Amino acid sequence: MTGIKVLIADDQAMVRTGFGMIVGAQPDMEVVGEAADGVAAVALARQTKPDVALMDIRMPRMDGLEALRQLAGEGVADPVRVVVVTTFDLDEYVYSALRNGACGFLLKDSGPALLIEAIRAAVSGDALISPSITVRLLERLNPPAPSGDTSGLSPREVEVVRLVARGLTNAEIAQQLYISIGTVKTHLGSVQTKLAARNRVEIAAWAWERNLVGAP
Repeated sequence: MTGIKVLIADDQAMVRTGFGMIVGAQPDMEVVGEAADGVAAVALARQTKPDVALMDIRMPRMDGLEALRQLAGEGVADPVRVVVVTTFDLDEYVYSALRNGACGFLLKDSGPALLIEAIRAAVSGDALISPSITVRLLERLNPPAPSGDTSGLSPREVEVVRLVARGLTNAEIAQQLYISIGTVKTHLGSVQTKLAARNRVEIAAWAWERNLVGAP
């Protein structure tokens, strides 16, 4: 059985080494390349075709946001699943990352377990946003005043979207709304279609942009 191929892009050698050790310790994962800048990351991704790329934002030659756009942005024929792993003081870049195809967003100090969970979530077509990022970062994006536009979402779908934007898992959403996990997935499928969102990361960004998260 082929393992999960992971590319690591970060300008700090210690970070690349640390992430490589965490990934390499998983029996079903392997590191297929390491890059110290965005140009090298894009080239390596196209060469090695990783299942997931762990991408820092601030890198020389080409930053992680531009590398993300080239690998997973709108119109990319064969997008790479990119999980952005950065530091909390880079919150000004979060919105751009989420809107340009990121399949997850973690803090560098999130720990090995969450890093592995984010990789597995990306491979399965889901996305993981650290709950602390959902609350502490997305809340600071200073979204515009509510427009009243819910893009045709039903009241129940809006409830689901708000909980997604707060970082809740499908199981937690099901428990809070007293519905089954299958029903949550059905609602999310409908929401993705109506919003033309590729994953729950974009759903969360959409909700925060419209100030829906804190609405009663």
